[in-house]
Amino acid sequence: MKFIKTLLILAITTTAMTAQNAVSQPTVDVTGEGIVRVVPDQVTISIRVENTGDNPTNLKRQNDAVISEVLKFLKKKNIAEKDVKTQYMNLSKSYNHNNKTYTYAANQSLSVKLRDLSKYESVMNGLLETGINRIDGVQFSSTNEEALKSEARKKAIVNAQMKAKEYTSVLNQTIGKAISISEMGSSPRPQPMYKMEMMDSSSSGSGGQTIALGEIEIKSVVNVSFLLN
Repeated sequence: MKFIKTLLILAITTTAMTAQNAVSQPTVDVTGEGIVRVVPDQVTISIRVENTGDNPTNLKRQNDAVISEVLKFLKKKNIAEKDVKTQYMNLSKSYNHNNKTYTYAANQSLSVKLRDLSKYESVMNGLLETGINRIDGVQFSSTNEEALKSEARKKAIVNAQMKAKEYTSVLNQTIGKAISISEMGSSPRPQPMYKMEMMDSSSSGSGGQTIALGEIEIKSVVNVSFLLN
């Protein structure tokens, strides 16, 4: 019985010492950043039709008529149905205290994804001719986004390892294996949203290029803890 108690105490002591050593193991904690740049090859256009008045039923009819023309036009341009999506429909009511009447505002928004950027100018001009009165923004993106995110993550890990080695080399020490990795984010950098309001076809009659694609950035940020030797 005494022998068993001795073994039990020894096991508890060994476990406690192992846990203590694990907790006290020094680490180097760094943040790594990886960025991949690419020229976008597709764009999403957010459009909206808005009408105001005192009769909500008439407003809906007006909006529906414009949206119907938009869908017909997009079909003629061979834009796939999966690339046209209703974002929201909204009807708001406001009260005018001066004449004690109600006014309504009806909004309907669509997003249109163009997978062929050569169609951008003609599609944009055609949309204006359908009767829409708002373009809420254009968002450029890449069809290869997932692969680019993966590449950005790998670059972030390499960057974290490089930082850790730089820190420890000054102290004449080295890093060991990574004991924890956490991702803070992996997504395209925010882009400016180009807005136009109350437009008509006459405002876009130049026929020239109206967009500059530039590059978008896919960024990944990771936190990595390395053992310090």
